Amino acid sequence: MNIKGSLPLLILHILLAKPSHGYEIAKQINRQSEGILDFKGGTLYPTLHTLEKEGLIDSYTQEENGRLRRYYRLKDAGREALEVETEEWSRFVGAVNQIIEGGASA
Repeated sequence: MNIKGSLPLLILHILLAKPSHGYEIAKQINRQSEGILDFKGGTLYPTLHTLEKEGLIDSYTQEENGRLRRYYRLKDAGREALEVETEEWSRFVGAVNQIIEGGASA
């Protein structure tokens, strides 16, 4: 399941803990959501590049097990965006739940 608009928020949240490479970010999202959220590279990497262009994250390369990996880390602007996005997401979820739990009305 991939809910449109949720991936940037999830990436920023994952990077809040520590810098990570793309594969690890995808794995962590999948693991923490117990397999419900499964973002593939074709979705993940364009989103990472967009967040980097927006100045919310930056990247660097580091060797790991004999291979170069691109790691991403949160910038201060990303921390601020994460706060705003988290608040907006909570309002969105609350509104959806209010409609669903309110039942059908005519």
